[in-house]
Amino acid sequence: MDGEQNAPAAEWTFLSNHGHVLVCLSRHPDMRLRDVAQQVGLTERAVQKILVDLEGAGFIRREKVGRRNHYEIHPHQPLRHPLEAHRTVAQLLKLVLLPAEQKQLGL
Repeated sequence: MDGEQNAPAAEWTFLSNHGHVLVCLSRHPDMRLRDVAQQVGLTERAVQKILVDLEGAGFIRREKVGRRNHYEIHPHQPLRHPLEAHRTVAQLLKLVLLPAEQKQLGL
């Protein structure tokens, strides 16, 4: 019985990895892929795949600026799942970003 009480809690979150990457880039649109991976807790390859997904679906736009990428969030895109499709990326970000971060994005 004691072993069960000391067992680590299941690690899950309400946002998907795609959501975490989107939030991270909304806060720091010039962040390196390596740093996004570290903050989100994924490999660089996993983050790269997520970025391809987000860009392909129209949630972000990637622009090369010198040797780095700059990511522009498209806040008016509707969320993908039918349960949330009546909400936008902006509405999701307003739930998790601080007021100053929202202002920086124009939300």
